[in-house]
Amino acid sequence: MTEASEHDGATPERGAAVPGQDGHGGGTGDAGTGIRNRSGAGAEAGTGSGSEAGTGSGDAGAWAERSGAARPGRAAAPRVRLVDVAREAGLSKTTVSAALNGTGRLSPEVRERARETARRMGYRPNATARQLRAGRARLIGYVVGELADTPWTFLESPYFARLTGATAATALARGYAVVLLPAGSLQSEWAALPLDAVVVADPVADDRIVEDLLAARIPVFSDRSVEGRSGAHWVDVDAAAAVRQTLDHFHAQGARRPVLVVPDSTTRFHQEVDAAHREWCAARGLPVRTVRAAEPGNGPVIQAVETALGAGPGRPDALLMVAEASPPLVLDAARRHGYDVPGDLLLVCVSEDETAEHTQPPVTTLSLRPEAVAEAGIAHLVAVLEQGLRETGGALVPVRLDVRASSVRSG
Repeated sequence: MTEASEHDGATPERGAAVPGQDGHGGGTGDAGTGIRNRSGAGAEAGTGSGSEAGTGSGDAGAWAERSGAARPGRAAAPRVRLVDVAREAGLSKTTVSAALNGTGRLSPEVRERARETARRMGYRPNATARQLRAGRARLIGYVVGELADTPWTFLESPYFARLTGATAATALARGYAVVLLPAGSLQSEWAALPLDAVVVADPVADDRIVEDLLAARIPVFSDRSVEGRSGAHWVDVDAAAAVRQTLDHFHAQGARRPVLVVPDSTTRFHQEVDAAHREWCAARGLPVRTVRAAEPGNGPVIQAVETALGAGPGRPDALLMVAEASPPLVLDAARRHGYDVPGDLLLVCVSEDETAEHTQPPVTTLSLRPEAVAEAGIAHLVAVLEQGLRETGGALVPVRLDVRASSVRSG
């Protein structure tokens, strides 16, 4: 495919609207930023007053008149072509293409002139032509498998909200757009979408969408539960190491009766957390205290906290919250049961909730580092799609324990 067919929109019906948009020639942030069509850019290019004359061989108003965009009664302006941008900027088409792609040996002034002209005129590359050339739509599906019963609630979770945002931002920087799919997606909901790959975050055991995607020969990027399967790739956190690190921290502070609150979930992460907790307690001859939250959300999880702090002989002296809940609400529940934190009860929450830093006392958090997970996952995805990586291996991302006053006993 020639440069002209990629940039000029040389489709069977020249000037026809083409859905979609992506970066220039595999470029990342620069080119996309330089051509983004902001509100009013089309009007500026189309009306072109005499005071905005001639940045090149003609001004925006002249271009609109030549193209027919300014004719009254016309339903839609034709697509702006690369040659139109070049004419407007007074540059060659090759120079403009290089400027938008971030390639070539151009002066900063020339590169900025081309990009600003393209932005002002509302130019965007021919996404359909690029897709045909690359054999990819540059669309990545994204689904959170854990919350299939409430498919669109994952953005209420600070962890999944940050993981989703980081995945979308990291993918966009690589020239891919993310399509959100509901948890528990049926094949009919995504089969018609031209997805290059799908990220399945925290799938439950025997997740149907994983099976359906692999059967459709769509690469799946998920956690370590898909390890070794053809067409599947993984990025995960070391859940067992995270639990051991946290419980060792409790033990060093004198805690001997830790209690674990986890979701009633079949994801690999939560199964590993439960197993690691049992092994740690057994190795030290300590009782295993575990309470499961029946459902996600602050309400059900705080109910589980109330149970954990009030049940059984011997009050717990440390609480590891793996089920997500607002740290201030967890502190309130502990105080309602007569605990002083950290005097009577040490507290660590697996959480990305920023309120943890601002409570009294500040709450220690175990971060699963969603931004690092997203970066590692998208880097692996791009290596598979664009570099032909065939190995189905993955990567472990280390967690981070941010120790604050809620888990440290004075003296």
